[in-house]
Amino acid sequence: MPTTKTLRLTFVTSDNKKASINVPEAAGDLEEVQVRDAMDKIANANVFERKGVDLYTKAQSAQYIERTTTSVFNDSKSM
Repeated sequence: MPTTKTLRLTFVTSDNKKASINVPEAAGDLEEVQVRDAMDKIANANVFERKGVDLYTKAQSAQYIERTTTSVFNDSKSM
C-alpha cells in the first residue's frame, strides 16, 4: 500500500474565500515558521489571479495530508 504525503497551503482570497496550493512530496519536517514565511512570500508576490480575484492574499492554514492507496484490482499490469 503506497502512501503519499502532500503539503496543503490554504489562503484567503481577495473576495474572502479559500484557495489552496497542494505541494506533493514536500519535505515532511517543515517548521511552522518556514511554512508561514513561504506562504507570506506567495501572498506578497500578488501574481496569482483568476477572474479578477487575487487567489492567495493571506495565509490561513497549512497541513500535511497523507493518503494510502489500496488497489482492489489493476488490469493494466497484464497489458
